[in-house]
Amino acid sequence: MNAMNAWRSRLRPLLGRHPAPFYLFSAAPLGQARAELESAFAGAPVPVRHWLSCKTQPLRPLLEWWRRLGEGIEVVSEFEFLAARAAGYAAPDILLNGPAKHDWLPRHPLPGLRVNFDSTAEARALLPLAQRLGWSCGLRLHTREEHDPEHPQFRTQFGLLPAEAAGVVRRFRRAGVPLDTLHFHLRTNIADAAVYERALIEAATFCQETGFQPRHLDCGGGFPPPDVWGRDGQAVAGTFSLEKIAQLQHRMKARFPGLEEVWLENGRWLSARSGVLVLRILDVKERDGVRHLICNGGRTLHALISTWERHRIFSMPDRRGPTQLTTLNGPTCMAFDQLARCQLPHSLRAGDHLVWMEAGAYHLPWETHFSHGLAAVLWEENGRTRVVRPAQTFEQWHATLGLGAARS
Repeated sequence: MNAMNAWRSRLRPLLGRHPAPFYLFSAAPLGQARAELESAFAGAPVPVRHWLSCKTQPLRPLLEWWRRLGEGIEVVSEFEFLAARAAGYAAPDILLNGPAKHDWLPRHPLPGLRVNFDSTAEARALLPLAQRLGWSCGLRLHTREEHDPEHPQFRTQFGLLPAEAAGVVRRFRRAGVPLDTLHFHLRTNIADAAVYERALIEAATFCQETGFQPRHLDCGGGFPPPDVWGRDGQAVAGTFSLEKIAQLQHRMKARFPGLEEVWLENGRWLSARSGVLVLRILDVKERDGVRHLICNGGRTLHALISTWERHRIFSMPDRRGPTQLTTLNGPTCMAFDQLARCQLPHSLRAGDHLVWMEAGAYHLPWETHFSHGLAAVLWEENGRTRVVRPAQTFEQWHATLGLGAARS
């Protein structure tokens, strides 16, 4: 059964009971993605540990499901840290990345955390806490592979330049605090193993020059998810190959003699396939030969990622026949609110449901309630589906926006 048919089966008993718009997320595709990772890296020269990127899909049932598998979680903010703790993660199973942690982490002095330091200011401020609480410490190295994907001439804001990182290594040595981890953060959708290889070679050179022998190598950067296309129609995965990434592990082993584990944080690759967004067509209009389907959800509210990505779409019922260039519009008063523009069956009509696939990455984190309430969220596990967040009521929406009744 292919993925689309699997989602049809999950949705069929739900459409009469749960009004759209809603998200449906399932543990089954996540389990499949995890199995693919484990299979690809089974022969790696050192163990590979897969951390769940919390920011990609901060859904509590997902976090709890991942914890029950015995896996760790990567967090980059105070709220994500608190979400991990609320989901039951022990300190050694929480990996802290992200910038400016010294602004909030002192409020949560938890022994045994794993913390990668992002700047000299962060290292200076947090080193006493790390020493007192016995943190497993690492540093985030800014490599030449890290640049703004939209404007490659500019570097990203993450990590320490090599000279800065060398200073942090010296500071920790003087304090007698060991550094266990070397981390770099590339960007999302890294389709070419050569990008990782160049970053790893640069990281190995830094280690040789500073005498730093990390026990853990944290290779940050997202593998591109399958079945997703850019706005130019090109698959974001391109020629991506898990096998090539796994082969790279063998070539790198000799460059990091003290290495005990390789860490990966592939949020999108793991979770994109785990969810769908279900919408209902409210109205149909024609404009210069283009059909406009006005739906009760769209880009502005639910799928900001559609600004630069194209995902698979199917309808329920399964409409067939001649197609026409069609724009899927959301319900907001924004011309920007276009979920997709593509060829769809002319037989689609008001009342039909449309399903936007690969909605398990960066949809909930970027969801808005612009003029509308947040959608319901459903979670499916072991064949059972439950509502984990009801649709937002007017009263909740009003209170969240701070729009209470006027006071005299």
